[in-house]
Amino acid sequence: MSPTPNKPRIALGADHAGFRTKEVIKDFLRRHGYTFDDAGTQSEQSVDYPDYARAVAQRVSSGAAQVGILVCGTGIGMAITANKVSGIRAATVHDVSTAHLAREHNDANVLALGARVVSDDVAVSIVSEFLSTPFGGGRHQPRVDKINALDSERAEARR
Repeated sequence: MSPTPNKPRIALGADHAGFRTKEVIKDFLRRHGYTFDDAGTQSEQSVDYPDYARAVAQRVSSGAAQVGILVCGTGIGMAITANKVSGIRAATVHDVSTAHLAREHNDANVLALGARVVSDDVAVSIVSEFLSTPFGGGRHQPRVDKINALDSERAEARR
């Protein structure tokens, strides 16, 4: 897909439990002119969610995508895994309100959804809210800076 002006490039991934919901989200993204990379999985055959969370998180961390969307059964495992990658602020979200706050307050750059927790319609509403909400900055910026500093501390500790 060619880049779409003023819309972020999205890295998208799911495990077997999230595959069907990922496909619904892909349809939404296409219809609304978003450019995305599908990191898989491509079926409901059982796979290990950390592989897909890592692939999406690395695309966002490297700048190949500006935003990531992950779907598994609950969203929890995907978020835990994605947050291990430097520069990632993944949020498990189950409603529109927390999608808004994850972006506005936390500058979340990866959205993790639970296909066994939310309906496809709710998932699309969450994605829409997440993608349309800007980071609020201001009083939230120092907090995000502290979160980001943990990446540097982790890198220092490994040296």
